[in-house]
Amino acid sequence: MYKEVSIGLGAAVLIFLLVIGYNVGPLLFLGMLGGLLYYLMRSRGMVKTFNKVPSETQVQVSFCDVGGQASAVEELREALDFIKNRQEIRRLGIRPLKGILLTGPPGTGKTLLARAAANYTDAVFISANGSEFIEMYAGVGAQRVRKLFKAAREAAQKHKKNYALVFIDEIDVLGGKRGKTSSHLEYDQTLNQLLVEMDGIDVDDEVQVLVVAATNRADMLDPALLRPGRFDRQVRVELPDKEGRLEILRLHTRNKPLSKDVNLAELAGDTFGFSGAHLESLANEAAILAMREGADQISKAHFQEAIDKVIMGGKLDRRPSVEEMKRVAIHETGHALVSELVRPGSVSTLTITPRGSALGYMRQTSEDDRYLHTQDYLENQIAVLLAGAVAEEMLLGSRSTGAGSDIEQALQIAEQLIRGGMSELGFVSLESLPPETKHKAMGEILKRQEAWVRKNLEEQQAALRVIMEHLLQREKISGEEFRGFLTTPAA
Repeated sequence: MYKEVSIGLGAAVLIFLLVIGYNVGPLLFLGMLGGLLYYLMRSRGMVKTFNKVPSETQVQVSFCDVGGQASAVEELREALDFIKNRQEIRRLGIRPLKGILLTGPPGTGKTLLARAAANYTDAVFISANGSEFIEMYAGVGAQRVRKLFKAAREAAQKHKKNYALVFIDEIDVLGGKRGKTSSHLEYDQTLNQLLVEMDGIDVDDEVQVLVVAATNRADMLDPALLRPGRFDRQVRVELPDKEGRLEILRLHTRNKPLSKDVNLAELAGDTFGFSGAHLESLANEAAILAMREGADQISKAHFQEAIDKVIMGGKLDRRPSVEEMKRVAIHETGHALVSELVRPGSVSTLTITPRGSALGYMRQTSEDDRYLHTQDYLENQIAVLLAGAVAEEMLLGSRSTGAGSDIEQALQIAEQLIRGGMSELGFVSLESLPPETKHKAMGEILKRQEAWVRKNLEEQQAALRVIMEHLLQREKISGEEFRGFLTTPAA
């Protein structure tokens, strides 16, 4: 509206000046020059406003919508309860809590927690990304920080609220350690302005502003940003455990028709290492698969296929040659046989259907969530990884590049064994260990496991050939079908 009024008023003034005989040429020239300058500044990001004030129809998120993060929610709620009790803060002379930093892996729900915090405190929610503040022009980032806090206070006053929550995602872009970019001080100036704005938050302010930031690289942040009085609390938002994954799956399937054969507790066990975002994608992909088949309900098969898709990617159109398919079948069967030997019942699915960058794969059922690994467990993992290459060599007389990623993972686990003092070297510092010594120790670990794998695969060679042939015909078999072909190994 203001734009139209300004244009109309300007046109009226120009017409009046023309009528009285005034030369409007210089004014037109200056106007065009000003418009061009404004356009250039805007195209380069020098003119920008934060228009992220929530509307009255904005969907509210509560802590009940955040699953699998009970400890993070409890810690955050405790901090917010402290903020909400303004009268008690004034009475006791307590400094207000100014900032809360959410740290953790991507997809764990940090943004969702920030939105829930805004709803919990009845605050307006304004969000920005750390990259929005960084420009090549000096002073632009600092100006945007000032505008962000000003917009938060104005939005709270407009909605007649006492609180405003400013959420800055990927704050490591904005708040990185100063001095690293000596050729460009814009980063430091922008961070300095954020520090000034946070220092200016006071308990007697008409609008109480809380800054909530999120990052998965807390180690990159400037110490001045993390000291008490700025980001007073740090809340860890970790990957959910099995119970947390079950809670998240319940949240994301509550509006979906599930078949009776779907066991969410079993799915939670099969998705170790999944973040909340992965689990949301899993439920969504399963629903999409059911829709494609025209099914009325989402079945266990849909979820199993969705797990494969989330982990490995979609099916590929390319078809390997017959010789390659046979090699892949032998390779994956080798993995499965050794996996079943070291942990009976561990094989969930065996397939030679190409997905993502893999021509085939063997998926294991999950164990209970592990946070500590023993020597036996790590050595068994190496054995499973080496089994594919050993099976190829046994039946085809040679190995292939398909085992490349397996070998890399096996070497990483061998290094983990050395670092944990579980090798013949005993307790050593891996960083000060001579490369030749380290290489020899890792080689010995892999050779020992390779010999064990070869011995056991030779005893299971008949089962290996039968399963390989069956897999070539079916392309995919379940763990139950796989175990039906096994023979009892020799003692």
